Amino acid sequence: MATDFDAAKAYLMQAQGAAGVSVYDHLSDVLSKLLSEKPENAVELLENISYELKADRFAAESNIREQPETADGVILAQAQEKMLKHETEVPEEDEATEELVPNVPQLAEYFEGADIGLGREESFRIFLALKKLTEDQPLKTVSFWGKVFGLEGNYLIAEAEFREGEEPQPVEEEGGDELNGEDNEEALDEEEQDPRDKLPKNKYRPPPIIPAEEYGSGVNKKVYFVCDEPGKPWVMLPHATPQQLVVARQIRKLFTGRLDAAVVSYPPFPGTEAELLRAQIARISAGTHVSPLGLYTFDEMEDDDDEEARDKYVLADDFEGKPLSELLVPDLSGWVHHGQYILPQGRCKWINPGIKGDEDEDQEDDEEEEEEEEIEAEEGAPLLTPLQNDEDVDGHPAWSVRLTNTAHTAYAAVCISSNRWPGAHAFAVNTTFANVYIGWGTKYSSEPFSPALPPMVQQEYGLEDIFESNDPTRQEEEDFEAMEAQDDERDMGSEDDDEE
Repeated sequence: MATDFDAAKAYLMQAQGAAGVSVYDHLSDVLSKLLSEKPENAVELLENISYELKADRFAAESNIREQPETADGVILAQAQEKMLKHETEVPEEDEATEELVPNVPQLAEYFEGADIGLGREESFRIFLALKKLTEDQPLKTVSFWGKVFGLEGNYLIAEAEFREGEEPQPVEEEGGDELNGEDNEEALDEEEQDPRDKLPKNKYRPPPIIPAEEYGSGVNKKVYFVCDEPGKPWVMLPHATPQQLVVARQIRKLFTGRLDAAVVSYPPFPGTEAELLRAQIARISAGTHVSPLGLYTFDEMEDDDDEEARDKYVLADDFEGKPLSELLVPDLSGWVHHGQYILPQGRCKWINPGIKGDEDEDQEDDEEEEEEEEIEAEEGAPLLTPLQNDEDVDGHPAWSVRLTNTAHTAYAAVCISSNRWPGAHAFAVNTTFANVYIGWGTKYSSEPFSPALPPMVQQEYGLEDIFESNDPTRQEEEDFEAMEAQDDERDMGSEDDDEE
């Protein structure tokens, strides 16, 4: 008998269902619940108790076995896997796209000789990412601008130009009547206002808003796309505005790596980190994008007297490269800036903010006439200015120059690095040259950064219009109350006479 009992028990313990629970354990749980609760109709409730125990066990297991989230590394690997796949035969319509994308790995080899770059593997992935960008966007030119480091993530930046007729739509500037200095209270009818409730007239007029330059000119000559890793979607940055550039020069911030992050600074920055990144790109490009002398020239077909003609340059047809000896001259007279200078106004082409429209003239008819001060036009360095005119950085040259290969100069290129914007580099050899920026997006400063102090508190009203009266004495208050009482009695007596 003992042998049959052990065999039966062993069978019950081995027989398991889909949930992995044996018949023996399930019967033990059912009997334990019956003995603990001791219901009167135990036979009728036996099946219900068994069903409830199975349901509770299934719910507990389903909560534990949740679907794990896909790791970020797996998502990036899946995106790059699609980017790394190549077709065996390239269609004819993709030939233009292939020529449009620069050979980033080949250009990176020249920078490697000067210990500059991101590595061959990442350079190749960036090359494929640029190719993917040209397939998604109607671009005329595209190049790798550089990489900006962040505290939580990095930014890979592509510089591009759209094809004619495919320009991005301009972004409407926010503001409205408040930014233009219009007072809504002036719209009220002054005749309906009680003179005692009339508030002092605000004579303050905010400075006029400087309009942003259109796409294709000045700081918005080109557009910029960013992504944090090759293979991820590219995001186009907004156009830079003069207000953003002016404030960007007054603050110093490290990037977080999130385009929607708020920029906490003083003075307040008008935008998020995406706008700040765009402003810093414009500043770095204006100061560090250089090329060999003679590579670019002004269009001879344009009128020399035309100011806009001096803002555009074209490739010189007869340029055959400059010798290394001319590019290695310490005064850097063989290099020129081909990025437009940004004026203190925040634009490359100055605009007079004092020019007023018809509406502004009508608003100032009622104001006192004041002598208008003449506004001097801001001027900056013209295009293709030699680097020898750059100011020193704390007593050191603005640029450092060296060869990429000192073992054999026949295979060397000349590389220069900016000391004002650490991370900005350029190389040139024969007719090949390139610019790149790899850094934190901040300007060099030998002193610790100190934010600007807030302005002095302004007076709300003129002191000559405000008088403080003395408090009345107790005797004066009693005399005033007695006078009011006599006036009230006199008024009541006159009303009684009128009634009679």
